[in-house]
Amino acid sequence: MSRNHGIDRLGRLELKQLRLLQAILRELNLSRVADQLGVSQQTVSEQLKRLRELFDDRLFIRTSNGVIPTPLAERLAPKLDSILNDIAALLRGDEFAPAEHHGIFTISATDFEQRVVLPALLKQLREQAPGLKVVVLKLEIDRMAQQLQTGEVDLVFSTPGFVPDSCPSMLLYREHYVCVCCRHTGVQLESREPLGLDKLAEIPQLVVSPSRGDLRGMVDSWFEQFGLKRNVVLSVPSFAAAAECIASTNTVAFLPSRLLPDPRLHTLPISEQPPGFDVVAAWHTRSGQDPLHKWVRQLLARQFTP
Repeated sequence: MSRNHGIDRLGRLELKQLRLLQAILRELNLSRVADQLGVSQQTVSEQLKRLRELFDDRLFIRTSNGVIPTPLAERLAPKLDSILNDIAALLRGDEFAPAEHHGIFTISATDFEQRVVLPALLKQLREQAPGLKVVVLKLEIDRMAQQLQTGEVDLVFSTPGFVPDSCPSMLLYREHYVCVCCRHTGVQLESREPLGLDKLAEIPQLVVSPSRGDLRGMVDSWFEQFGLKRNVVLSVPSFAAAAECIASTNTVAFLPSRLLPDPRLHTLPISEQPPGFDVVAAWHTRSGQDPLHKWVRQLLARQFTP
């Protein structure tokens, strides 16, 4: 394709068509897009026809539940978000005034990150942006990408492995696991040498699985490197429930160090230590230059700066 032909196509591309394309990529439903933009379905169809001609691609394929994007449309999505963010930035002032801001900001996190990250952050948000309303949701790993894409969630606190590759993120802190058991069992084991992994793997164990209910935890792959399989007998949905369940069932568990000490639990010495993990904040590319998002991320960066 010649350069002049590309410039000619650019001259026929309108801003409202880019907004329409972005909306369809988010909703994957032409009727909902028409309602959101306040136009008729016929207008959406006509503009989509022009976009298909400009990009020389179908862009979306109809299904019984809406539309699905073609590979080209999927590749356009992050570029489109970036372009429209830059255009929107041209119309905004350079200064962001938290005290004058009113709106809703939604955060998704496990109850672990809710305990570690949120208290200090929420204190600053209430003090500096009293007009901002904050909604905290339980982390849903399998819906994370969709929630970020649709704007249902603004910011996610998670481990990097669960964050979609297309989403930017920032490191908050580095964490490590501690092997714990109920205090009664711990007192009985206090005089023993550090427990070997082969013996540890045989002991009934508990895992925390916030959204999937798996009988598999973060350290299982580490045990498998030694040719061992853990005896996981109990899965609970939250870290808040973990300590009480460990104490009442005489199980062993690996908990993040920031949840300890806990008077119900005893740290169990073991011969090897599992690898640590990172906790990050992640967001959708379209929020990268949003003044509110940038300000919240700056608060987080200062909170976790050594």
